[in-house]
Amino acid sequence: MKPGKETLERLLALPDEEAARIVREMDGDAARRLMFDWPAWVRIGQEPPSGDDWRIWTMLGGRGFGKTRAGAEWVSALARENPGAEIALVAANVDEARRVMVEHKRSGLIAVARPGTEADGLVWQPSLRRLRFASGAVAFLYSGAHPDSLRGPEHHFAWCDELAKWRHPQAAWDNLMMGLRQGTNPRALVTTTPRPIAALKAIIGGDGAVRSGGPTWANPHLAQASVADMRRRYGGTRLGRQELEGELIEDLEEPLWRRAMIEETRVGTGTGTCPLRRVVVGVDPPASAEGTCGIIVCGQGEDELGYVLADLSVAGLAPEGWARKVAAAAQAWGAQRVVAEANNGGRMVESVLRGADVDLPVKLVHAAEGKVARAAPVATLFESGRAKFAGRFPALEDELAGLTWFGDYRGPGRSPDRADAMVWAMTELMLGPRRGTPRIIQL
Repeated sequence: MKPGKETLERLLALPDEEAARIVREMDGDAARRLMFDWPAWVRIGQEPPSGDDWRIWTMLGGRGFGKTRAGAEWVSALARENPGAEIALVAANVDEARRVMVEHKRSGLIAVARPGTEADGLVWQPSLRRLRFASGAVAFLYSGAHPDSLRGPEHHFAWCDELAKWRHPQAAWDNLMMGLRQGTNPRALVTTTPRPIAALKAIIGGDGAVRSGGPTWANPHLAQASVADMRRRYGGTRLGRQELEGELIEDLEEPLWRRAMIEETRVGTGTGTCPLRRVVVGVDPPASAEGTCGIIVCGQGEDELGYVLADLSVAGLAPEGWARKVAAAAQAWGAQRVVAEANNGGRMVESVLRGADVDLPVKLVHAAEGKVARAAPVATLFESGRAKFAGRFPALEDELAGLTWFGDYRGPGRSPDRADAMVWAMTELMLGPRRGTPRIIQL
């Protein structure tokens, strides 16, 4: 065992007060050497994979497991060993990348820089979103909410933090990987508390992927009373298994849409399953300029079943922009009606459709009930076999799987915009009064 690790383990075996006294009495240089001796602190699940036959390292851990420290130490080591390397730091947003990955007082890249030349040589330029290491390597900050910012830049390495809560995980990851092509062995590390989103599952199951991690209580440096309280409150629950034990749970407790049910109700796309009688476009307008506008196309077949036909949701557009996308979706699918939530600017849809000379009724609805109360009857349609998914819609399916009977939302993003739009469309199509003359449209 290495001297530093032996010293640390002896200290951890002592009562807290005695261990603190010994550290205070240690020579300053010895204390600093111990603090920055990462091999002494690293635990199982935090060590990089051995060998050269891996490309993606995913660390799934409970809160407080030590994912950030491990990520920062990995990046710091790469910067030392690869002068001039360009490294991507991607978080849910740029502010989190700055606060957690770079500036965290105990675990960020600045904090883990070794005293002396390495720490003195760091140049942090927040306005440029850039951290320059003493070796000449440079790290750039990016946001998982803005995938296009990763379109174009090339990197040698990448560290992705809390990918499971990125607003656009698949698009951001795809753009990052297309640019991860510098050097002879480009690699990426994903540190995240797991959520059952399609993007994360695809990463874990991909070629050249390795996985590590551990539970919250594997970190002996956390306050043990707090850990014991969390285990008492959440141990064995779905929330505890995900947030504390770092497990990737496929289904939430009591989800409205079980993953298995989604697969069971899926039919092929464009296979001529059934001609359609009616088509409705459901719209859930975004609450902010950066939000997602849910645009879901649903149809009812001659077999009296409801079908989810398309997810045309868009993000980052002004009201006129996303409203025109709604108009285009309605025209492309030959919809007989648009159903839009009026709470967040749904009237814009009606005015833009009118301005675009689209002869199409728009029904404005108000979210007077909670999400579960609105979604539960629609979930029952799928459970009873009266509704199907005509294709694969990963982003929509992740949101549906995040709606629970408890009344809360635990899926990706802040709000289930796509799921809400689908619920509006299916409610109008299958549960509301029928209007207009049916038209036959081939699926």
